[in-house]
Amino acid sequence: MTTTASRLLGLLSLLQTRRDWPGSALAERLQVSDRTVRRDIDRLRAMGYRIAATMGPDGGYRLGAGEELPPLLFDDDQAIAVAVALKTAPAAGVDIQEGAIRALGTIRQVMPSRLRHRLDALEITAISDRAGGGPAPSVSTDVLVQLAAAVRAREVLRFDYAARDAEPDAEPSNPPRRVEPHHIVTSHGRWLLLGWDLDRLDWRLFSVDRVTPRTPTGPRFSPRRVPGEDVHKFVSARFKGRDVNEWPCRGTVILDLPARDVLPFAGDGTVRTVSETRCSLELGSWSWGSLAASFGRFEVAIEVVEPPELVEAFAVLASRFDATASRERVSGY
Repeated sequence: MTTTASRLLGLLSLLQTRRDWPGSALAERLQVSDRTVRRDIDRLRAMGYRIAATMGPDGGYRLGAGEELPPLLFDDDQAIAVAVALKTAPAAGVDIQEGAIRALGTIRQVMPSRLRHRLDALEITAISDRAGGGPAPSVSTDVLVQLAAAVRAREVLRFDYAARDAEPDAEPSNPPRRVEPHHIVTSHGRWLLLGWDLDRLDWRLFSVDRVTPRTPTGPRFSPRRVPGEDVHKFVSARFKGRDVNEWPCRGTVILDLPARDVLPFAGDGTVRTVSETRCSLELGSWSWGSLAASFGRFEVAIEVVEPPELVEAFAVLASRFDATASRERVSGY
């Protein structure tokens, strides 16, 4: 049996999901009688919610909108979803960070303390990825909440860490990891846990979709300082394979393409307009060869601006490609 309060919350949640609801459909979803639905609608109206009756064979209800609508109610799953959506909003590449912060603060004010604690525990650093990528693995909100709680409580985490190609229900083949969790990060479309690995004595990034937390958590710890004291820069540097947030190889070229056609694919590079049909692009990579290949993917005429090492990398790639084409011509392709 559900309580009246939880039933009202469920009813209000349903009314918020679509414009019109037949009374019989609400009764079926809530597993109550039509009469109970009518009584609960009256209770919500008495609380100040504007709910209009709709015409039709079965009759139904519509939740009104307007300045007089009381604060929205959220169940636990909705609260987590709202927190995640608003805290990761900057990663969408749209300048809405300030609005998202204000919206989260407004919603937090009308929540009971139990839900506020869960929202506050979800401390997330969002790093935008304009370059895009493949589909990211799904992450359990329950796991996110457990990790966030350990980060906030500063408690050592023990968890099984699945191999990249492991089956979903496979038994763990390695001992559990012991980590001082520092931060939850979303970057490049993936959820990551940044923490100090107590067995390897180093900072590590763990894919949250591969984490299965163990209970109970370990002892409390005093948090260490992330190198550089900037989570965003530190994680970005790790994706570059370095300890500092800089590519070891950087170069600039001029492409026979307008800037508007290059910008969506520039990633963390810098695009500048040269003319209506040409632009300059500055990029970085882990080697000169990979940098030259990154420029080559635009498949247009390229003029190297700097440095000389990039010119040499293009020459090496051209030689390799020519050799490959020559072999294929000889073999009959």
